[in-house]
Amino acid sequence: MHLRILILSVCLAASLCAQKSGIDKGDLDTSCKPCVDFWRYATGAWVDKNPIPDRFARWGTMAVVNEANRERLKTILDAAVVSKAASGSPERQIGDLYAACLDTAAIDAQGVKPLQPDLDRVAAIQDVEGLKAAIVYFQKQNGAGPIGIFALPDLKNSKEMIANVGAGGISLPDRDYYFKEDPRSAKIREEYLKHVERMFVLLGDPQAKAAANAKTVMSFETAMAGAMMTNVQRRDPYARYHKMDLAGLNALTPDFNWTPILKLLNIAESTPINATEPEVLKKFNSQLTALPLDDWKTWLRWRLVNGAADYLSKPFRDEDFAFSGTVLTGVKEQLPRWQQCANTVDRTLGDALGQVFVAKHFPPAAKKRMNELVENLRITLREELENADWLAPETKKNAVAKLNAFAAKIGYPDRWRDYSKVDIQRGSFYQSLRAAGLNNRMYQLSKIGKPIDRNDWGMTPPTVNAYYNPTMNEIAFPAGILQPPMFDMEADDAVNYGAIGAVIGHEMGHGFDDQGSKFDAEGNLKNWWTPEDRKKFDDRAACVIDQYNTLEVGDGLHHTGKLVIGEALGDLGGLTLAFKAYQRSLHGKPGPVMDGFTAEQRFFLSFARVWASQDRPESMRLRLNTDPHPLPKWRAIGTLQNMPEFHKAFQCKQGDPMVRPVEKQCKLW
Repeated sequence: MHLRILILSVCLAASLCAQKSGIDKGDLDTSCKPCVDFWRYATGAWVDKNPIPDRFARWGTMAVVNEANRERLKTILDAAVVSKAASGSPERQIGDLYAACLDTAAIDAQGVKPLQPDLDRVAAIQDVEGLKAAIVYFQKQNGAGPIGIFALPDLKNSKEMIANVGAGGISLPDRDYYFKEDPRSAKIREEYLKHVERMFVLLGDPQAKAAANAKTVMSFETAMAGAMMTNVQRRDPYARYHKMDLAGLNALTPDFNWTPILKLLNIAESTPINATEPEVLKKFNSQLTALPLDDWKTWLRWRLVNGAADYLSKPFRDEDFAFSGTVLTGVKEQLPRWQQCANTVDRTLGDALGQVFVAKHFPPAAKKRMNELVENLRITLREELENADWLAPETKKNAVAKLNAFAAKIGYPDRWRDYSKVDIQRGSFYQSLRAAGLNNRMYQLSKIGKPIDRNDWGMTPPTVNAYYNPTMNEIAFPAGILQPPMFDMEADDAVNYGAIGAVIGHEMGHGFDDQGSKFDAEGNLKNWWTPEDRKKFDDRAACVIDQYNTLEVGDGLHHTGKLVIGEALGDLGGLTLAFKAYQRSLHGKPGPVMDGFTAEQRFFLSFARVWASQDRPESMRLRLNTDPHPLPKWRAIGTLQNMPEFHKAFQCKQGDPMVRPVEKQCKLW
């Protein structure tokens, strides 16, 4: 998964550090036996006491951590609103955008007016050349077209940022939503048509016209979806790599010239380009001439209002929530406005808000200790790789070289972005958001053709998450996740290794999962395995794929093993690594027994506690269809079913539900 971080608590003498067990017995459901359903045993009472709030699709311990961070952000933003900070300063920028977002009276009074210039541009299209010009124009900010250009490292030359052209054109969560025939999918398409129709009515269309427009949108998007790769196919980086020059790109779309887009976005015509899904580009090209112009204009109007609805007046916001929130995820009520606005500022001016957040909530000592813990896990994984008897010496050498090259980002960037030139006005929320969005868009695109800037992060500092980036060969842990239950400064090391240690191991493990294992120490898409070792790796991965294909999660539903394999491998490898790292930290001595639990038991209880979470039925189905992470409950159960160390700690035996048959137990290292 992508959540992880932080910190090693070291006591030089017991007298200097009176630690607690870190396990709250009130969270446990002791009526359930640990070898029958360990997730329920470890978290059942907590789950029962913490039902999903109406404003959330899912709720769990990580959501609680996130809510605590949002409260911290609220304090920061409330202070920024009334501060007398200098114009252009981080405090002034975040305060002004937050205040503009909170001013719903001004937003509601505007109605659809902020979007009208873009709608007028679509209405003015008279011919195919005008359509192409509009598609070019919307590339700069709105992303309204069916294709998009963005900056990413060259997968086979990771030191260089190049232009990437990707697939777009659909508004449902995934291409399969347009084709699945099960009753739930059919119902979602039915509700989607009604939703699109209601949006067109809000734009002023008569009911009959709005209904016809909705069908046009569905037809257009179904055609585009049919050319897209599935989410499983996209997991193969080789399938997404088609490097070419401008002439090659134009050859894929002979009726659409990309030169004006490159000029508009200040991208040199000589820049290399990666077309992630050539079949989508070919489909886009055919649609340019095959579809009536009015169909294109209808779809563009839809894409504009769909992208802007959450920032327009209340009728648009409510309709957007009714489908995206309630239909797709089962959420019953919207987040309070302050929280919506805090999220908006975090997404839009992330470094400005993060700079203040870090100053208040992430002391230098935390960063230092986190680095120590990461290095402890690195040493453990190095030993695992060196001792992996199924790897040839050449593969071991390459694997260790990759591990040694891992860069660890802790807390926040070394250099903060400057937003002082972004025009934020308190009385103009949409315009301010548009200005910030354009600034972010051009900042990202400006990297094309330049060497990689390793200062850049993929998450903001307050985020409760973490990630591995294969092209950078780096693991990153934002400051927002450094708190219980991920890390508890007052708790014994067993629970910290079981929680944050497993998370760090998980992120390291992504460097060697089904995707990360295809990138070398420098972040290049390059095979560094012997053919025999690659086959052995794929066989081990197939064990986990089969496990998640067959785990029933309720209502006869299952995960798609090939979709969740990367995260499942990260969980299994990460927890195994964290357990061995904890054992090493004991230097041969037994861990302390606390609150009636051995150190090993508390380690596994701490791991399971991270996954104390539940989803609404709608959210569960959405995640099974689109999320590469297994559902939280099954991350705990599926991982532990494969771990003899867990079975020993709780005296589980063959035949117990928490123990897979020996011949089916999966292992990576």
